Amino acid sequence: MPDGSRLELGTATASYQIEGGVADDGRGVSIWDTFAARPGTVRDGRDGTVACDSYHRYAEDADLVAGLGLDWYRFSIAWPRVLPEGSGRVETRGLDYYDRVVDALLERGVKPAATLYHWDLPQPLEDAGGWLARETPAAFADYAEVVYARLGDRVGLWATHNEPWCAAYLGYAAGVHAPGRREGGAAHRAAHHLMLGHAWASERLHSLGGSAGGCDVGIVLNLAPIRPGRSEAVELADQIDAVRNRVWLDPLAQGAYDDGLLRVAPELADPGLVRPGDLEAIHDSADWVGINYYTPVRPDVVVAGRPPHPERDAYPGTDPFDLVVPEPRTAIGWEIDATGLTDVLRETAARIDRPLLVMENGAACSDEVIAEGRVADDDRIIYLRDHLAAVDVARAEGVDVRGYVVWTLLDNFEWAEGYTKTFGLVHIDHTDQRRTPKASYAWLAGVVRERSSSLTE
Repeated sequence: MPDGSRLELGTATASYQIEGGVADDGRGVSIWDTFAARPGTVRDGRDGTVACDSYHRYAEDADLVAGLGLDWYRFSIAWPRVLPEGSGRVETRGLDYYDRVVDALLERGVKPAATLYHWDLPQPLEDAGGWLARETPAAFADYAEVVYARLGDRVGLWATHNEPWCAAYLGYAAGVHAPGRREGGAAHRAAHHLMLGHAWASERLHSLGGSAGGCDVGIVLNLAPIRPGRSEAVELADQIDAVRNRVWLDPLAQGAYDDGLLRVAPELADPGLVRPGDLEAIHDSADWVGINYYTPVRPDVVVAGRPPHPERDAYPGTDPFDLVVPEPRTAIGWEIDATGLTDVLRETAARIDRPLLVMENGAACSDEVIAEGRVADDDRIIYLRDHLAAVDVARAEGVDVRGYVVWTLLDNFEWAEGYTKTFGLVHIDHTDQRRTPKASYAWLAGVVRERSSSLTE
């Protein structure tokens, strides 16, 4: 893990979004394969069957990371590539692929950071109940052990889950992400099981890595500052904060779910769900906390005639509310406010005494191809510049922030948005998979050089 003496920089991707090769080398079916095949679930009707073809072009992508001069590359491992049925039989060809990815990074002087779960749950586990079933976190811990046994000698930084809020609440409450279920308050069960899976996997990795193994295990959360626009929305803001932020941080920091959360999520008071020893296992199970930040959350009272926000159903148990999104916005419709990143770093540091890593930050922009070989994305450069400065502000105030990772390396399959939204530093022509670094790529490489040279002066 970064020691904090300087802010280390990286970029990130996720398996289903870039790999393709969904039928190669024994990979099983994931919930995103199934979800994307349903008409109307993805904006452009496309899926990750080919994506960026990184399954075959991983060396080219490692070259792109190395060309930036970054410290880290954060990638995720596809659970169904390793355990096609979710448990039991191990597909060694899948592990061989991640062997090659890790070795390619190390050969180029880039440190690999692995995420075990970035939403591609094996479909057989979903068929058996998915994250609503207690058997899934147990299977996740087994899967983590299999992966660590192969890669743990070369990968020192491990994230269990990426954005469990999305997996639980967009997947099981709002139904806008895989598996596309609208189970209301049952999504709180998924949240608890995701945290339990994190704790059990963390315990396995620590036991395998040992104190001398350099095994640092964390969890990556899409935390957000909650900013009510008027006094009438203050109580709403507390309820939303409970589901967005405290449901993850409180069990990690305190080994408990607080009273405000339990009023919104009475499911978490069910002793059949939260069993003896669960919260104790989750408590202190993260060596570090990752934060993915894109935008603040601004709750407001319901106003007649205002269109409902698409994520409104992702906060089950809260009072009726609207979400307000002021200008300026990115191309995906998210408010741009770099001060929110400083705020969420401050707030998280006050809630949990752990090193913080910004594991995703970036912008969907309407990239313009000026001429062959040049993509102008000055708006992305401004976004990244301002948010990197916001991290520097937090560090100057004494917040223990050790890393900043740009989302994302490549234009990719952007979940329910399909290929209609682009976050990448590198443009992908999806007709031939040609990679073209954008202006933001050159800018980031320059930032890395500038920061490196300032350390040697």
